[in-house]
Amino acid sequence: MNFKHINYVLTVLREGSITAASKKLFVSQPALSQTIKQIEQDLGATIFDRSTDPISLTFAGQKYVEAAQRVLDIDRNLRAEISETKKEIHGHIRLGISVQRGLQLLPQVIPDFVKQYPFIKLELVEHGSAMLERLIAEGQCDLALITTSKKPNRLNYVLIENEQVVLMAARSTELAHRFHDGEPICITDAQNEKFVSMRDGHSVRAIQDRLFERYHISPLIVMETNNMEAAKHVAARANAVMLIPQVYVVNSLDLLYRVQCHPVQNNDYERHFYLCYRKGLYLTRYMEDFVRIVCDKLNVPFNMPGEE
Repeated sequence: MNFKHINYVLTVLREGSITAASKKLFVSQPALSQTIKQIEQDLGATIFDRSTDPISLTFAGQKYVEAAQRVLDIDRNLRAEISETKKEIHGHIRLGISVQRGLQLLPQVIPDFVKQYPFIKLELVEHGSAMLERLIAEGQCDLALITTSKKPNRLNYVLIENEQVVLMAARSTELAHRFHDGEPICITDAQNEKFVSMRDGHSVRAIQDRLFERYHISPLIVMETNNMEAAKHVAARANAVMLIPQVYVVNSLDLLYRVQCHPVQNNDYERHFYLCYRKGLYLTRYMEDFVRIVCDKLNVPFNMPGEE
């Protein structure tokens, strides 16, 4: 097992085919196929099930990938620990964060972090929470600030901030005329309203779909987007409603006079703001200080991350 072979195998897995991976790696398809076959011969078992689309792992392939990720973790941890012994700390953080949270936090956090660590490169990985959890598990991201629910997997979840998902309704909707601002509602009370929705892969969309399924309703969805900032302003001006973390409404003073918010009854799908990272990852001082700055800006206590 070497780093070149590990990179080839993981790229094939991520891209879903040897052909797509060869383009990503800038190697010819026959050369990549031959290398994969050589890796499998050395292992004594096939890594990929080539009969599926996208390509998938065999049982031996799953074991290879698990071992490969541990090797990459050991390498990253060693480099990070050695870097901290130098007077001028160099390194980089691959930070996963949603576009919406990035707009809220990064202008406040980055200036303080850069002043403290001028030689640390911050590489942003911008996706929804579900995708970021996958990228963290696959070793493609170091830290992620995501809004999700805690899961029993290979990741550590450090609670940063509690968050409540509410139904935001334009004041021109029928629902807003029937209920006072802040009054709890059942999701069925909004079944005849027009919904603005996040796309599949967003944790709010997962909550929405589960609520719709639980109550057997299919409201009209007039727009789907990955951009929560756009979604909330469209809903406010288009006589519509949407499920949204309350923090995104409270922080938009220009929006408050156009909408009202309602806690959703029987919504037991917890969704909070977490720092997420792979178990076994060595957290450098600059990683911990980055999280400390985030907590300071949110006015929440900083709890030193630790293995569970």
